Amino acid sequence: MPEYLAPGVYIEEIERGPRPIEGVATSTAAFLGEAERGPTRPRLVTSYNEYRRYFGSIFDPGKFLPYAVNGFFDNGGKRCYIARITAADAVPASIDIGDLDAAAAGPGAWGNRVWLRIDPSSTKRRDPVSNAMAPIGFRLRLAYWASFPGGLPNFDPFDSNNSKLLPRPIIEDFDDLVMTEASPDHYAKRVNDSSAFIHLTSKPDVTNPQPPASVSQLLADGDDGGEITTADWIGKAEEADKRRGLDVLRLDEYREVAIVYAPATSTEVVNEVITHCENSKFRFAVIDSPPSRANAADLDPRSDFDTEYAAFYYPWIHVTDPQNGAKRKVPPGGHVIGIYARTDNDRGVFKAPANEVVLGALELEYDIDLALQEVLNPRGVNAIRRFPGRGIRVWGARTLSSNTLWKYVSVRRLFIFLEASIYYNTQWVVFEPNDERLWDRVKDTIRVFLRGQWRLGALMGRTEQEAFFVTCDRTTMTQDDILNGRLICEIGIAPVRPAEFVIFRIFQNTAESKA
Repeated sequence: MPEYLAPGVYIEEIERGPRPIEGVATSTAAFLGEAERGPTRPRLVTSYNEYRRYFGSIFDPGKFLPYAVNGFFDNGGKRCYIARITAADAVPASIDIGDLDAAAAGPGAWGNRVWLRIDPSSTKRRDPVSNAMAPIGFRLRLAYWASFPGGLPNFDPFDSNNSKLLPRPIIEDFDDLVMTEASPDHYAKRVNDSSAFIHLTSKPDVTNPQPPASVSQLLADGDDGGEITTADWIGKAEEADKRRGLDVLRLDEYREVAIVYAPATSTEVVNEVITHCENSKFRFAVIDSPPSRANAADLDPRSDFDTEYAAFYYPWIHVTDPQNGAKRKVPPGGHVIGIYARTDNDRGVFKAPANEVVLGALELEYDIDLALQEVLNPRGVNAIRRFPGRGIRVWGARTLSSNTLWKYVSVRRLFIFLEASIYYNTQWVVFEPNDERLWDRVKDTIRVFLRGQWRLGALMGRTEQEAFFVTCDRTTMTQDDILNGRLICEIGIAPVRPAEFVIFRIFQNTAESKA
């Protein structure tokens, strides 16, 4: 209670009634895979052009991360994190520039094609002692070639005499950089958060770093390392700054991620992705079918993955390569996740992400007819089909679970949405006095949230009582629970399920009309 020691008027703000529950994001995805270049820590991108800036788009034909990300944004995706996978012993290219270390923004031999040039800054000011004009700092310019005929670049692209030489690189220019940490132009503030090619740090044994001298040369000694293994996809490490892949995508750091996808990867990696989603409880995985599986009747993904936290899609699709316009065969997962995002934003997470056009798909690797889908659908294979006059559409909405309660993607994702929203928005309850007043407030908080979802169409029932119930009283808690600090609230909901089989019964009515 507040103290009142002097006469006067006092105003108090108090909280009563339910607290609002804000629904969590459901369409933010995490893509894991090998990229041309870029950081290994997950980075948020909001467009394919932003992905190209930080991770490139040219890669080995057997790697599909750029196509998956492009398909995601083409089909309605808004936000995704990119977790680049590299070998554990991959090394970033680097260069010594005086009191500063300059290293490529991520490991790999790609950094050996980054040209660094340092000159005095363009902006000058008058020195109060010598009365001469002097640069305020230094200028950093970077050039990167995705590929270079004959090996490494052999000319300074910033020399005016070389301005017309081919191939032309991608350029970054940071002018008026200073060493003063308090300045907004401090090199770390300007470069490290913005550059797609380089990261600058002060050497650990230097207490008062000085501006680097002029230099113009390639970064060196970048190495791709050995073969990438399943352990590299998991990316476990004791030091937090060395975590990679799935291990760094923890809920406490990337809470908004709701969908996880690794395009066209091995069964071992897929199992790790599914395990990651099952352990987090708040994430869902999308899985690609193997390529070139002409005999689709042999597909039975539940024999490898029986889970309610993943969905499996077949077949692969042909798209236009965004880099060169050629037709490419790619896995469908990135496009499907874009459809997830589009459906979530247009209708809601409770709407099955099916009967939706796959934007950007030119044709299918294999056509699926009704007879074949009758075999695949009960096995949890979500077919992508071509329909005359209606285009190429996702024509399945099942998880890989053998438990029929969780056989629909929309039901599992609806529960993920509700559970995560309630979990994150009821943390205020912890350590509150555990009595009837708290119980009533918890019930009202959750009831108001579920009422809103019911009105949106997420829950089945003509009335609230049919759609959900919330119980938090002495019927859900024993005296032992209360004495041991446990508040137990039971929530029951009736989720809507998709109309997967639409049956119209038509008959002839031969009864005579009544006069």
